[in-house]
Amino acid sequence: MCFGRCARCIGYKLLILALLSIVANILLYFPNGETRYASEHHLGKYVECLHGILGGGFLVLIPAAVFIGLHNDDCCGCFGHEDCGKSCAMLSSVLAAFIGIIGSGYCIIISALGLSHGPYCFTHLERNWIYPFTESSGGYLFEYNRWSECQEPHNIVQWNVTLFAILLVLGGIEFILCFIQIINGILGGLCGLCCSHEETYAC
Repeated sequence: MCFGRCARCIGYKLLILALLSIVANILLYFPNGETRYASEHHLGKYVECLHGILGGGFLVLIPAAVFIGLHNDDCCGCFGHEDCGKSCAMLSSVLAAFIGIIGSGYCIIISALGLSHGPYCFTHLERNWIYPFTESSGGYLFEYNRWSECQEPHNIVQWNVTLFAILLVLGGIEFILCFIQIINGILGGLCGLCCSHEETYAC
């Protein structure tokens, strides 16, 4: 079993997921593609937490880069000694994985809170910008008839629910992959990273 190839595989997956998280978080800032709500500070408090850009994005890009850099077909250790050098590199990837755990965990928590709290919008009842679904504790997600309470931005409930749900899923997958790499890194560090040229490992 080549632990390095598995780490590289995880790294590429995290890279894609992190970029998707950044894009999804940016879209949250521009409901329906309009910029005026951001400039007028009419965005929800959980939208501005940068959970997709910072948490599921940049903090996950760090371990992704580390994992991708671990793979080396010639199995040459970073200290000139194959087993020792590569084992140390694998163990160091565990620290990078913990950074990814923190980032993805932050993304998961904020996304869940954003879904539970609901959007910040202008309602026809209050004639003001409020959080109309705060007290529902996420129950509004299944009360589609109440979504029309938000008049501005148009379709803000659907916009927020879709993007927060996407970020929740992306963060969850990132969390699982980083956890897998923690196990992979520990096993790789203890057992040695190098595998024979005849061995292949599909991740």
